[in-house]
Amino acid sequence: MVEYRIISIGTLSKNKFWNETEPVRTAHTTTTLIVSGDKKIIVDPSLPGRVLDARLFERAGLHINDITTIFLTTFRATHRLSLTDFEKADWLIYEQEKNYAEEYLNEMKEKADKQSDDENLMIDRELAILKRCKPAPDKLADGVELFPSSGASAGSCGLLLTPPIGAIVVAGDAVLNRDYLEHGQVWEHSFDLKLAQKSLEDIIEIADLIIPGHDNIIPLMGKLL
Repeated sequence: MVEYRIISIGTLSKNKFWNETEPVRTAHTTTTLIVSGDKKIIVDPSLPGRVLDARLFERAGLHINDITTIFLTTFRATHRLSLTDFEKADWLIYEQEKNYAEEYLNEMKEKADKQSDDENLMIDRELAILKRCKPAPDKLADGVELFPSSGASAGSCGLLLTPPIGAIVVAGDAVLNRDYLEHGQVWEHSFDLKLAQKSLEDIIEIADLIIPGHDNIIPLMGKLL
């Protein structure tokens, strides 16, 4: 049976629904633990490694070295701050997101070759991380499947969890937080606003519970009542 729990609740640097127009806090992503059989999956390891290891122990009695799999809903840096601390885990990402990120970084490298050594080193580090990320299979474990939701980024992809009751979508930036969901809005800086809106609608149709990119679990009213 698939089980899940929130390890760390994320937040946005600014929330337009709170009348914030400038960043007022450090953005980080909601980090979720999924356990299915012998698979222990972390989605979006966004906190510093030492902090996330402590949260894992507090919330699940586990440590970073116990994790078998990392899944990134996007390659954006905010979603993977402590990725390299999970040395023993497989790193997975949706193939479309991996391909776009690789193309983008290679384009940046061509431009950087004419600029600074520091920029070149940064891009090389990013490419090395991306190279280790494997294209995720359609099914990560029993009750854990990919839920492609492009728009927020070129290849945004969540996970669909199917425990005995209900359906849970770990949505990443396809659903930013409760405020955006209640207003039926997507991130205004999405890669493709039209695709992002369609992905949001698909998630609302399928999910009984949503784990958003930057907030706590959101139940969809009435579906599990």
